[in-house]
Amino acid sequence: MTPNQKPSEAVSVLATLDPASVAASTVTTGWVDAKNFFALMALIQTGVLGASATVDAKLQQAKDNSGTGVKDITGKAITQIVKATGDNKQAEISMKVADLDTEGGFEFVRLSVTVGVAASQLSAALLGFFPRFADAAAFNQAAVVQNI
Repeated sequence: MTPNQKPSEAVSVLATLDPASVAASTVTTGWVDAKNFFALMALIQTGVLGASATVDAKLQQAKDNSGTGVKDITGKAITQIVKATGDNKQAEISMKVADLDTEGGFEFVRLSVTVGVAASQLSAALLGFFPRFADAAAFNQAAVVQNI
């Protein structure tokens, strides 16, 4: 990063879980090809959690964009967020592409968020940092409609 570089040239919005009330279930982003970046970060944001609700989040890896061989990325999960202290909080999961099992052929990543017990408000984003081959904006998901 240089002082003349815009942040949007270094960070991409790769996938999102748009703000919603999520029933007790697991929701995931689409698969993202990690080879275009040196690092990724998931940002999880809670709103008001339902009574006794819990939120878990983790990064997973796969061999292709259809999820072949899906498995968790070691050490890339948050400590569970609970209703008692979890309304309107944020959590981050950072990873380097070197954290992937590349020798096993894994290069795709997704964010998985599990809401337990009761419907809860949340949103999340999977961000790509330090693109290898182009301006980061070239890798933004289609839902990014403005880049000023």
